[in-house]
Amino acid sequence: MAAARPHRPRPLRPGQGPAQHVPAGRQGALRGGPVIEVLRAGALTTVQDQGRTGHAHLGVPAAGALDGPALHLANRLVGNDRAAAGLEITVSGCRLRVHRTTIVAVTGAPAAKITVDRRSVDAGVPVPVPAGAVLDIGPASAGVRTYLAVAGGIDVPPVLGSRSTDTLSGLGPRPLRDGDTLPVGPPTGPAAPVWFTTSEPRTPRLRVTLGPRDDWFTDEARQTLGTAEWTVSAKSNRVAARLEGPKLTRANTDELPSEGIVLGAVQVPAGGEPLVFLADHPTTGGYPVIGVVHPDDLPVLAQSRPGAKLRMTVVQKGDAWT
Repeated sequence: MAAARPHRPRPLRPGQGPAQHVPAGRQGALRGGPVIEVLRAGALTTVQDQGRTGHAHLGVPAAGALDGPALHLANRLVGNDRAAAGLEITVSGCRLRVHRTTIVAVTGAPAAKITVDRRSVDAGVPVPVPAGAVLDIGPASAGVRTYLAVAGGIDVPPVLGSRSTDTLSGLGPRPLRDGDTLPVGPPTGPAAPVWFTTSEPRTPRLRVTLGPRDDWFTDEARQTLGTAEWTVSAKSNRVAARLEGPKLTRANTDELPSEGIVLGAVQVPAGGEPLVFLADHPTTGGYPVIGVVHPDDLPVLAQSRPGAKLRMTVVQKGDAWT
């Protein structure tokens, strides 16, 4: 009987879509340390930064962290540049081994526990992690997405100017799996001398400006958009938050040629229940867009769990975007 092979972590080779690896042992593929080993990836943990903007005309979504302010705060806490990449951890938490001493920060959806070698540590504060230690981020106790920043940033190669995983197009590194390893860049600044108290995600009330196709809907549908209570569907993902509630009736039932889609667009498919496009949204769509949610309200929506209730407030663009 052949002897069992020793476990070797798999370096994650990002850049050209999902499910690509460097053979075990090719540490030259990692561009620097510390190296993070993924012991438990969780339901969906992805590398994210502020997104790859400027390529919508090529059909490339922006991607990026769904709760941008949470990732930005985590980067500030460990001394990273705003553009540094971190991990977006969805609902179920993750467990990592850090092979070289570093500093981390956890923000976003509050985790039920955060430990370093079984010692409890706080969110919203720079946390030293010694070489070889295991960082365990528990399931989210509220909200959906927790963010981890590491001093120096997750240093996978950028694709079109971003290190973000795009779950729609497959650009960037694929979602993490157990056994993957990640490179981390050199620290660029000192950790923050102060810390922040993270707050529970608030009940969403989204500001929405009507247009460009609100005239394709009845007066009643436009009124319903801003008065009804909506429920976040379990079918929501990084592409869109799907909402359950009253049907929005169309006044114009013609077919609409595909046209450009922006972040926060409230599209209404044939069934009449709206969806709000998030970071991995397609760049074009063929269903009418009744309105657009203010970008500052999208992080709150992204932290809303299936079953959560929300309302929309219809505002004029001059009021919403100031």
